[in-house]
Amino acid sequence: MIGAGMIITEDELSALAVGHDILTIGMRADEVRRGLHGATTTFLRVADVDAAPGAPVVVPAGARELRIVGIPLSVEAAVARVDEVCAAAGQAPVSAFSLADLEELSAREQTTLRGLLERLEAAGLELVAEAPFDLLRDPRRSVEEVNIAGLTLARLTIHRPPAVDGPALLARIAALQRQVAVIRAFAPLPRRPDPAVPTTGYDDIKRVALARLYLESIPSIQVDWSLYGPKLAQVALTVGADDVDGVSAIDDTSQGRRRAPVEEIQRHIRAAGLEPIERNGRFDLLSR
Repeated sequence: MIGAGMIITEDELSALAVGHDILTIGMRADEVRRGLHGATTTFLRVADVDAAPGAPVVVPAGARELRIVGIPLSVEAAVARVDEVCAAAGQAPVSAFSLADLEELSAREQTTLRGLLERLEAAGLELVAEAPFDLLRDPRRSVEEVNIAGLTLARLTIHRPPAVDGPALLARIAALQRQVAVIRAFAPLPRRPDPAVPTTGYDDIKRVALARLYLESIPSIQVDWSLYGPKLAQVALTVGADDVDGVSAIDDTSQGRRRAPVEEIQRHIRAAGLEPIERNGRFDLLSR
């Protein structure tokens, strides 16, 4: 469903969703993207740290978010790890865990999800790293619990390629945003591609474009640099995406300054005719 500022009719949207004209779909998505963001394209440099308590915590100078990755073994282990990482993080915001994994953990240990989230917030956590829409038991309730606990949801994601019709899935996500109104970013490309049924570049680009067309109420459509690579990320930015997640926080210039992560991401964004602006995990803009 397109919002009040739409530049595309519902009939046009339905026709694009079932059509195969990727150029037209991409152009219309880019119109919506530029209407929302102009040429501005944000990127985030992330340092991943292991979820296991006691594992080393390395904070690169370029880290604009520390992200605790992995499945917590227990509530106590999750709280302890958040406390450790936040103590080392300095000014960098800390995100952690999948909301679906936290749902499972709270059920397993017979505690409420809100209670678990409140304990993580008290330990210093700012953001839940992701909410995989297709894995959540109760998307509306769980996303609302994140907000009530004083945390921010970093992004809504899709775990695996959808078995349902793509537009139908996007319509459900649009309905969720109407209910909760707190989703800041959506990453439409699956986090765990199915190796038995690999997607094509056409599939991926159409997913990004349709996400931008259907989800005008979600500010940012995101693509993961580390997962999908610079080539797909660059094309995605021309068909609706406006934010790049997962850029390395390590300032490695061993192969020359132009190959350093921050220089490479800026170069690819500019090559797409857009303006790169670094942000942190809070979506604060850091540079122009």
